[in-house]
Amino acid sequence: MNRITRFATLMLAMGCLVPAMAQNEASKKAASKKESKVTAVNIQASEKKSSLQPENDKKASAQLYGFVRNYGCYDNRQTYYVCGGEYNMMPKDEDWNMSEAQAEATQLDRYDLNDVAQFHLLALTTRIGLNLTGPGIWGAKSSTGKIEGDFAGFSTTNSVFRIRQAWAQLNWEKGQLLVGQTWHPLSGDIMPEVLGMAAGAPFRCHSRTPQVRYIYYNGNFGFTAAALSQLQYMNNGPSGTFSSTSSPSWSSTNSTSFAYNAIVPEMFLGLNFKNSKIYAQIGADMQVLRPRTWGVQSVTNAENVTTYYKVPVNETLTSITPTAYFQYTEGLFALKFRSMIAQNTSHLNQLVGYGISGVNPDGSWEYTPMQASISYLNFAYGKTVRADLFFGYMQNLGTTQDLTKEATGNYMIFSKGNYTNIQNMWRIAPSISYNTKAFNIGLEYELTAVGYGNKGTMNANGTFDAENVHNVMGHRICALVKYNF
Repeated sequence: MNRITRFATLMLAMGCLVPAMAQNEASKKAASKKESKVTAVNIQASEKKSSLQPENDKKASAQLYGFVRNYGCYDNRQTYYVCGGEYNMMPKDEDWNMSEAQAEATQLDRYDLNDVAQFHLLALTTRIGLNLTGPGIWGAKSSTGKIEGDFAGFSTTNSVFRIRQAWAQLNWEKGQLLVGQTWHPLSGDIMPEVLGMAAGAPFRCHSRTPQVRYIYYNGNFGFTAAALSQLQYMNNGPSGTFSSTSSPSWSSTNSTSFAYNAIVPEMFLGLNFKNSKIYAQIGADMQVLRPRTWGVQSVTNAENVTTYYKVPVNETLTSITPTAYFQYTEGLFALKFRSMIAQNTSHLNQLVGYGISGVNPDGSWEYTPMQASISYLNFAYGKTVRADLFFGYMQNLGTTQDLTKEATGNYMIFSKGNYTNIQNMWRIAPSISYNTKAFNIGLEYELTAVGYGNKGTMNANGTFDAENVHNVMGHRICALVKYNF
């Protein structure tokens, strides 16, 4: 009986254990299957999330570049320059210590006080920058950008770090949209190959400015459109000192306010042609200035006492500058040419401004732009050893309307550096350089001749007759050592 009982108990235990083991195994399989399903769902969700992640959601990459640049320049006389003398514009006019009549009467020697040579060696145009590349948005295939600066900032020491360029650009298959500070469209599309820092100015426009620019090409033909503001390179205009008891005194100054107060941005439109050898453009630049926001009116009472009052004025000046350029390159040879009829381009480092053509009873002024024909031609040949030749010419064409004389009997003209008596100017500059990836070493000779108008002989349109013009020549020799990284 006991044996039968023990056998039955054993069989019962096995009967309970086997189903339990089977159920446990089934549970394990079910759990494993469930876990596999969860893992598969998680993988699918991860894949789905990855597919939803934007392909262009990446940061841009940056590549450092720059150079150490040293200029050593000799001038045979005093010159009009900026950046400590590295950026040469032209020789200064004669500044005689006495008139010919005084010298004859006193029997003293007569001296041109600007006939004094000078030499300088500077490295303040040493440059550092970042080239940026990244993904595109809104269908653009890529994006690019640049941050660039040097140590030629505007201060009393000329050693302030300044922004040269800071922009971002979207690149589509046929178009490019740029926002930020870069070269003005009249400056940067082509540049003459010269060693001097001015790069051909004032015969070439020279300005980097905040802008929104769009360039489009369909095959070899395209266009450039830009809306521009101002920062470092600005127009010249009137600056007044007010007193209620006397007539206001007006002088000239450089300021961005003349463009800012006009509200309308400077605008450029150009039609382009480009292939493997030729790059050409015809276009025009339009600028609107508001030189003053207030004028002056006067009231004289019965006691003959005159009181002066400020009054708001809404006076503007519109200038249009048509231009054309042509560039041809083949092998080691390059030819570059630009010509323009410049109106009021002092903000482009050119010696063309504007003047007052009328004074109205309500205290407002009327303005007329100065005009000049400006052209340059540049040849270059070579690679490791490269020779360059630059020609530049400027001719004063006068104002579009006659100027009005102020109380002193002089015409009031606002121009770059207050140089208002230039009738013509030309330059020839040959150079030779030795170039490797790391080094550029060069030597350049620059001859600049200026036809200055004699004082008191200006015509009503701002020009000078040939018999009232005297020529001043400036000779410059400039050596360059540049180390690139």
